Amino acid sequence: MIVVVSGLPRSGTSLLMQMLKAGGLPVLTDGLRVADEDNPRGYFEWEPAKRLPREPELIRMAEGKAVKIVSSLLWALPPGYEYRVLYMERPLAEVAASQVAMIRRHGGAAPLEGEALVRALAAHQQQVLALVRQIPGVALCTVRYHDVLADPFQQARRIANFLGMPLDCEAMARQADRRLYRQRVCPPPEAALRD
Repeated sequence: MIVVVSGLPRSGTSLLMQMLKAGGLPVLTDGLRVADEDNPRGYFEWEPAKRLPREPELIRMAEGKAVKIVSSLLWALPPGYEYRVLYMERPLAEVAASQVAMIRRHGGAAPLEGEALVRALAAHQQQVLALVRQIPGVALCTVRYHDVLADPFQQARRIANFLGMPLDCEAMARQADRRLYRQRVCPPPEAALRD
Protein backbone atom coordinates (compact mmCIF):
# COMPACT_ATOMS: atom_id res chain seq x y z
CA MET A 1 0.00 0.00 0.00
CA ILE A 2 1.11 3.54 -0.73
CA VAL A 3 -0.25 6.53 1.20
CA VAL A 4 -0.48 9.59 -1.02
CA VAL A 5 -0.84 13.06 0.50
CA SER A 6 -2.18 15.54 -2.01
CA GLY A 7 -4.05 18.78 -2.44
CA LEU A 8 -3.58 22.17 -4.00
CA PRO A 9 -0.30 23.93 -3.27
CA ARG A 10 -0.63 25.84 0.04
CA SER A 11 -3.58 23.75 1.25
CA GLY A 12 -1.85 22.12 4.23
CA THR A 13 -0.24 19.04 2.68
CA SER A 14 3.03 19.62 4.56
CA LEU A 15 1.10 19.63 7.84
CA LEU A 16 -0.51 16.34 6.89
CA MET A 17 2.90 14.82 6.13
CA GLN A 18 4.18 16.05 9.52
CA MET A 19 1.23 14.39 11.21
CA LEU A 20 1.78 11.05 9.48
CA LYS A 21 5.48 11.07 10.31
CA ALA A 22 4.77 11.91 13.95
CA GLY A 23 2.18 9.14 14.02
CA GLY A 24 4.77 6.54 13.07
CA LEU A 25 4.26 6.16 9.32
CA PRO A 26 7.52 6.33 7.32
CA VAL A 27 7.51 9.22 4.84
CA LEU A 28 9.31 9.44 1.51
CA THR A 29 11.09 12.79 1.24
CA ASP A 30 14.42 13.96 -0.11
CA GLY A 31 15.00 17.12 1.92
CA LEU A 32 15.98 19.12 -1.17
CA ARG A 33 13.47 21.87 -0.46
CA VAL A 34 14.41 23.16 2.96
CA ALA A 35 12.20 24.87 5.52
CA ASP A 36 11.66 28.59 4.99
CA GLU A 37 9.34 31.42 5.98
CA ASP A 38 6.46 29.89 4.02
CA ASN A 39 6.87 26.42 5.57
CA PRO A 40 8.89 26.75 8.81
CA ARG A 41 8.65 23.00 9.47
CA GLY A 42 9.64 21.93 5.98
CA TYR A 43 7.93 20.85 2.78
CA PHE A 44 8.27 17.04 2.99
CA GLU A 45 8.60 16.80 -0.78
CA TRP A 46 10.03 14.07 -2.98
CA GLU A 47 11.45 15.57 -6.18
CA PRO A 48 11.13 12.36 -8.30
CA ALA A 49 7.33 12.66 -7.99
CA LYS A 50 7.54 15.23 -10.78
CA ARG A 51 8.91 12.52 -13.08
CA LEU A 52 6.06 10.05 -12.54
CA PRO A 53 4.39 10.85 -15.89
CA ARG A 54 7.60 9.72 -17.67
CA GLU A 55 8.91 7.23 -15.10
CA PRO A 56 5.92 5.66 -13.35
CA GLU A 57 8.08 2.85 -11.97
CA LEU A 58 9.54 5.35 -9.46
CA ILE A 59 6.41 4.98 -7.34
CA ARG A 60 7.70 1.64 -6.06
CA MET A 61 10.01 3.61 -3.75
CA ALA A 62 6.91 4.78 -1.86
CA GLU A 63 5.63 1.30 -0.96
CA GLY A 64 4.76 1.16 2.73
CA LYS A 65 5.29 4.90 3.10
CA ALA A 66 3.54 8.23 2.73
CA VAL A 67 4.53 10.44 -0.18
CA LYS A 68 3.38 13.92 -1.15
CA ILE A 69 2.22 14.23 -4.74
CA VAL A 70 0.83 17.55 -5.93
CA SER A 71 -2.77 17.41 -7.17
CA SER A 72 -1.84 18.07 -10.80
CA LEU A 73 0.18 14.82 -10.88
CA LEU A 74 -2.35 12.44 -9.31
CA TRP A 75 -3.41 11.26 -12.77
CA ALA A 76 0.09 9.79 -13.19
CA LEU A 77 -0.30 7.21 -10.39
CA PRO A 78 0.49 3.93 -12.16
CA PRO A 79 -1.80 0.89 -11.81
CA GLY A 80 -0.80 -2.17 -9.85
CA TYR A 81 -0.67 -0.60 -6.40
CA GLU A 82 -3.15 -0.03 -3.60
CA TYR A 83 -3.30 3.70 -2.94
CA ARG A 84 -4.79 5.51 0.03
CA VAL A 85 -5.09 9.15 -0.98
CA LEU A 86 -5.44 11.80 1.71
CA TYR A 87 -6.55 14.95 -0.07
CA MET A 88 -6.25 18.17 1.92
CA GLU A 89 -9.01 20.71 1.37
CA ARG A 90 -8.72 24.34 2.44
CA PRO A 91 -11.02 27.23 1.52
CA LEU A 92 -9.93 28.27 -1.94
CA ALA A 93 -9.77 31.97 -1.07
CA GLU A 94 -7.17 31.11 1.57
CA VAL A 95 -5.24 28.85 -0.81
CA ALA A 96 -5.22 31.63 -3.42
CA ALA A 97 -4.10 34.27 -0.92
CA SER A 98 -1.33 32.01 0.36
CA GLN A 99 -0.11 31.19 -3.15
CA VAL A 100 0.01 34.87 -4.14
CA ALA A 101 1.77 35.85 -0.89
CA MET A 102 4.39 33.15 -1.43
CA ILE A 103 5.02 34.18 -5.05
CA ARG A 104 5.39 37.83 -4.04
CA ARG A 105 7.73 36.96 -1.18
CA HIS A 106 10.04 35.36 -3.73
CA GLY A 107 9.90 38.43 -5.99
CA GLY A 108 7.50 37.04 -8.57
CA ALA A 109 4.19 38.19 -9.98
CA ALA A 110 1.17 35.89 -9.80
CA PRO A 111 -0.37 35.24 -13.24
CA LEU A 112 -3.82 35.14 -11.63
CA GLU A 113 -5.12 36.68 -8.42
CA GLY A 114 -8.37 37.16 -6.54
CA GLU A 115 -11.55 35.67 -7.93
CA ALA A 116 -9.91 34.60 -11.19
CA LEU A 117 -7.43 32.47 -9.28
CA VAL A 118 -10.13 31.05 -7.00
CA ARG A 119 -12.19 30.02 -10.05
CA ALA A 120 -9.17 28.37 -11.68
CA LEU A 121 -8.35 26.48 -8.49
CA ALA A 122 -11.96 25.35 -8.09
CA ALA A 123 -12.08 24.01 -11.64
CA HIS A 124 -8.77 22.20 -11.21
CA GLN A 125 -9.77 20.66 -7.88
CA GLN A 126 -13.12 19.47 -9.18
CA GLN A 127 -11.44 17.84 -12.18
CA VAL A 128 -8.73 16.19 -10.07
CA LEU A 129 -11.13 14.73 -7.51
CA ALA A 130 -13.39 13.36 -10.24
CA LEU A 131 -10.39 11.73 -11.92
CA VAL A 132 -8.98 10.25 -8.71
CA ARG A 133 -12.30 8.57 -7.92
CA GLN A 134 -12.01 6.68 -11.22
CA ILE A 135 -8.44 5.36 -10.80
CA PRO A 136 -8.44 1.63 -9.99
CA GLY A 137 -6.92 0.75 -6.64
CA VAL A 138 -7.44 4.22 -5.16
CA ALA A 139 -9.36 4.95 -1.95
CA LEU A 140 -9.89 8.66 -1.29
CA CYS A 141 -10.31 10.53 2.00
CA THR A 142 -10.67 14.30 2.01
CA VAL A 143 -9.27 16.10 5.04
CA ARG A 144 -10.40 19.66 5.78
CA TYR A 145 -7.65 22.01 6.93
CA HIS A 146 -9.95 23.87 9.32
CA ASP A 147 -11.12 20.59 10.86
CA VAL A 148 -7.52 19.60 11.56
CA LEU A 149 -6.89 22.88 13.36
CA ALA A 150 -10.19 22.77 15.25
CA ASP A 151 -9.92 19.16 16.47
CA PRO A 152 -6.57 17.63 15.48
CA PHE A 153 -6.96 14.49 17.59
CA GLN A 154 -10.33 13.61 16.07
CA GLN A 155 -8.96 14.14 12.57
CA ALA A 156 -5.84 12.10 13.37
CA ARG A 157 -8.05 9.24 14.54
CA ARG A 158 -10.17 9.55 11.38
CA ILE A 159 -7.02 9.37 9.23
CA ALA A 160 -5.68 6.35 11.15
CA ASN A 161 -9.02 4.56 10.71
CA PHE A 162 -9.05 5.31 6.99
CA LEU A 163 -5.53 3.96 6.60
CA GLY A 164 -6.20 0.98 8.87
CA MET A 165 -3.01 1.67 10.78
CA PRO A 166 -2.24 1.92 14.51
CA LEU A 167 -0.86 5.46 14.31
CA ASP A 168 -0.02 7.56 17.37
CA CYS A 169 -2.94 9.98 17.14
CA GLU A 170 -1.80 12.09 20.08
CA ALA A 171 1.59 12.70 18.46
CA MET A 172 -0.18 13.48 15.19
CA ALA A 173 -2.48 15.99 16.87
CA ARG A 174 0.47 17.86 18.40
CA GLN A 175 1.65 18.82 14.91
CA ALA A 176 -1.31 21.15 14.33
CA ASP A 177 0.14 24.54 15.28
CA ARG A 178 -2.43 27.31 14.95
CA ARG A 179 0.33 29.91 15.04
CA LEU A 180 1.22 28.81 11.52
CA TYR A 181 -2.33 29.43 10.28
CA ARG A 182 -1.95 32.54 8.14
CA GLN A 183 -3.95 33.95 5.24
CA ARG A 184 -7.19 33.83 7.23
CA VAL A 185 -9.46 34.92 4.41
CA CYS A 186 -12.39 32.69 5.35
CA PRO A 187 -13.76 32.64 8.89
CA PRO A 188 -13.02 29.25 10.49
CA PRO A 189 -16.15 27.21 11.22
CA GLU A 190 -15.11 26.46 14.78
CA ALA A 191 -14.80 28.88 17.67
CA ALA A 192 -11.74 26.88 18.72
CA LEU A 193 -9.78 28.51 15.89
CA ARG A 194 -10.23 32.03 17.23
CA ASP A 195 -7.15 33.72 18.68
